[in-house]
Amino acid sequence: MVDSPQNPAQNPSAPHARAARTRRDVLRFSTAAATGLAAAGTMGAAAAAPVAGTRGGAQPKDGVVRGELSFREDGTFTVVQFNDTQDTHQTDVRTIQLQEAVLDDVRPDFALINGDVFNGGPSTALEAKQAINNVVRPMEDRGIAWALTFGNHDEDSSEKTGLDENDYIDFVRQYRHNVNTAGARGITGTGNQVLTVTSAAGKGDAFALWLLDSGRYAPEEIAGQDFEGYPDWDWLRPDQIQWYLEASQELEKKNKTLVPGLVFQHIALWEHRFMWYASVDSRTEADHARALEKHGITGERNEDECPGPFNSGMFSAMLQRGDVKGLFVGHDHVNTYVGDYYGIKLGYAPGTGFGTYGLGGGEDHRLRGARVFHLDESTEDVLTGTELRFAADYGIDLTAGAQPGEPADFPEGIS
Repeated sequence: MVDSPQNPAQNPSAPHARAARTRRDVLRFSTAAATGLAAAGTMGAAAAAPVAGTRGGAQPKDGVVRGELSFREDGTFTVVQFNDTQDTHQTDVRTIQLQEAVLDDVRPDFALINGDVFNGGPSTALEAKQAINNVVRPMEDRGIAWALTFGNHDEDSSEKTGLDENDYIDFVRQYRHNVNTAGARGITGTGNQVLTVTSAAGKGDAFALWLLDSGRYAPEEIAGQDFEGYPDWDWLRPDQIQWYLEASQELEKKNKTLVPGLVFQHIALWEHRFMWYASVDSRTEADHARALEKHGITGERNEDECPGPFNSGMFSAMLQRGDVKGLFVGHDHVNTYVGDYYGIKLGYAPGTGFGTYGLGGGEDHRLRGARVFHLDESTEDVLTGTELRFAADYGIDLTAGAQPGEPADFPEGIS
């Protein structure tokens, strides 16, 4: 596992870390207030059931999607993870420049925007679609297979636009190179699915890319108790984890062996924080120093992880199955770290979008970037390495502030 060199920022109480958290708080509470997202007495906004629908044919009932991705003839496969492009229909021009630079440099076989594709800025359905179109055109124009997962901000404009996550799935499935589906039926969230990557020889599933909807925000209360003092983001539900377990077992049965894979979801697990400190309760510099050696952590942590109030149990499920080689998230824009947590890599991709919060001040855009994954089916774990690409690597302007652009044209046949 190799990461691009970075300046260590291991102290979450540093001034720029506090600024990032403050901006996150303002963004979170202003959008929630504006759109009335926290529904009192419910079990969270992620509970909307996916609609039936198909991309060019039958919708896989179990969320297992085959036939879209395959290893190259030499047995390799490359994935790019973008995160938090999170802008309006006037996406910052540097966000697109960064996407294009990474794609032209890496030439991946698959690219993912892992949640918070856009923000609450769009005021019409057209503007919401334009916001999505802006950041998927770099993949679409290059003929690269791509998908998206949902984050906490992707429905922030829904009261104004009349569109929700199901509508957005229907919209992106019009694109020729999109590989999203409506996902597994009857479970929490939208678009939960696993994309299998066929072996170069065409003899079965050699890898799996799990795309999960980690939800939006916690409800205002449960059983008459609010979440004051607790994180109030969302979390994976037991039915999603049960689906993963069953789909994983199905893949093993079909292929007569465990199928290694990567999980992508927007919101971090509690285990991300546990790994950083090699501890559940203690969070000292000495704890982190021990964690660096124990878990081989590289990268920066400039803001506290923002998981939900409950531990979802996903890590325990992955540990039991033994197939997942890593789980990667976004959400916390200025965290870039990755480590090996008891045999499973836990990590972040940095925020890609220039239109949302960063480090603050003159360094606001320093960590705009993407994460790259290298796969080789001839190796035991298939995942051979991961590394970061930053806007600075490509000479992109890092001047503080926003540089909004004009909406891109829709490809022919997209509406």
